[in-house]
Amino acid sequence: MERRTVGGAVGSEGSAGEGSVRETPEGEDARERLFRLGAEALTDPELLGLLWGASARMRALAAELLAPAGGLKALVQQDPRALCARPGMGQVRTAQVLAALELGRRAQRVAERRPRLRTPREIFTYLTPHLGALRREVFHVLCFNARNVLLLDARVAEGTINACMVDPREVFAAAITARATAIVLAHNHPSGDPEPSGQDLSLTAQLLEAGRMLGIKVLDHVVVGNGTYVSMMERGDLPRLGGEERGPWRMAGERG
Repeated sequence: MERRTVGGAVGSEGSAGEGSVRETPEGEDARERLFRLGAEALTDPELLGLLWGASARMRALAAELLAPAGGLKALVQQDPRALCARPGMGQVRTAQVLAALELGRRAQRVAERRPRLRTPREIFTYLTPHLGALRREVFHVLCFNARNVLLLDARVAEGTINACMVDPREVFAAAITARATAIVLAHNHPSGDPEPSGQDLSLTAQLLEAGRMLGIKVLDHVVVGNGTYVSMMERGDLPRLGGEERGPWRMAGERG
């Protein structure tokens, strides 16, 4: 996997550019509206421009940055070096943008260290801040006890933009370490389309079989896309792949 670091020219933030940030801005009303109405009242370019000083020039730079990127979601998935190379950017402004987006992503995370997750929708909501904006595929194992409490969320594999090699030993090592009675498999599709691939289905079947041998139930495999997800259990893929009949989706320990 290629590891990317922030790079690019620093000169785009020289004295001339910084001086213009301190001009009396016609965009000052954006800051005033933020305090009066809340940050949600501002547009994406206004919020982004506020990171750089609230001037009209910075707001225009933010709009130019967002338009070709396809919005904030696409912006966070861009390579930092590509952002640095954009006119008016550079390392400092790129770092400010990516840091702000990461803070927003972290703010969405579930506050509880050991939440109870009982449905695919709850699992998707939990996973989105972790997986929703990544530029590469990653594979998580969510380990549960008999009361549906999340004991461990382990990232067991990282791949490329369209592939991720998963070792079943790593999957069940996490479950055994957590002393889990059941697990939910989860991974993301950076393309935004959560439709499981043939390889996804094949891997799931392999892990179902391994789970049966170890006495660890595989409850679901959730594929996270852009604002949506696919639950293999909900769709009926998991029972078919596992060669067993199952009723409605249930977490470990649920009755009925």
